[in-house]
Amino acid sequence: MSATEQPVRIGIIGAGGIVKSRHMPGLRAIPGVQIVQVTNRSLASAEAFCREFAPEAQAVERWEEVASSRDVDVVWIGTHPYMHAEMTCYALQHGKHVFTQARMAASLPEANQMWEASMRYPELVTAICPAPHGMKGGELVKKLLEDGAIGKPHQVLLHSFNDAWLDASKPVHWRQQSELSGIQILTLGIYTEVLQQWLGHIVEVEARGNVVIPERSGVEVDIPDFVHVMAKFRSGIEATMLFSGVAAHAPTDKLWIFGSEGTLCYDFNTDDLQLGKRGGKLESVSVPTERQRTWTVERDFIAAVRDAKAPRPRPDFGEGMNYMRVVHAVWQAMESQAAVRVV
Repeated sequence: MSATEQPVRIGIIGAGGIVKSRHMPGLRAIPGVQIVQVTNRSLASAEAFCREFAPEAQAVERWEEVASSRDVDVVWIGTHPYMHAEMTCYALQHGKHVFTQARMAASLPEANQMWEASMRYPELVTAICPAPHGMKGGELVKKLLEDGAIGKPHQVLLHSFNDAWLDASKPVHWRQQSELSGIQILTLGIYTEVLQQWLGHIVEVEARGNVVIPERSGVEVDIPDFVHVMAKFRSGIEATMLFSGVAAHAPTDKLWIFGSEGTLCYDFNTDDLQLGKRGGKLESVSVPTERQRTWTVERDFIAAVRDAKAPRPRPDFGEGMNYMRVVHAVWQAMESQAAVRVV
């Protein structure tokens, strides 16, 4: 049997929508990958998942059983952020490779626990699910910036708007509850991850946010329905990032990067990349096939598990810490109504 078909046994903890729609097809497409155990919010829901997606797997009641099982090589975590740190650290202590759904953790201290645990077990593969946003054109964006296509970048504007939280009659979503989602706000963590990949580290933030609908079905909402962030990058670039879940129109996720000689614009919903030179108009730029990244998340992770010399999947926990520091600083800035250094 070749190394690329070496059996890899996976235990799933948290079998929700993203695991069903995105990860299971990717895992099923890899020869030798076996789903051996599944645990979910209840044993009944784990059994239902197994019947539909993994009839060969065993439904397990407690996540600790999966994370410590001798029959499991990889723990695949699909739970809400508030459980990621405990599950990750426990699984690493029991010799398991760990893939965890994004966002990294509920808080910066919990993310730090995960990162420190991964450092203690460098032989084990760890990774966070990457943001698919900008995956297709991101490499070209970085190449254009490196080549000076817009001169020296100095200003960034990001809009991420949707109407997910606008209907006050809808029940509270788990992403609106800090006990489940932690410090995560809308798509702030996602786009912080993406922008830091393209533009370098954010070193200072100011922020204002608000909860528009404070109660849903008797449950208090404590995650802002919108947030405005002013950010400064280490390079000196200044960014304005606007996020809203109460915008009454179709989703708009768009980025502008302004430079001394031109502008780059990226539409994250359509992957349309536009370039405009000084005095000219924005015109679409096709992304060459060889520069397009596609979704190979599951394949990349399993390849690293099978071969210690294979590239480690990204983002790793260190990169996760980079965006968690920014999100943490945004909360500090909202509370203090003052600029906060990202440390």
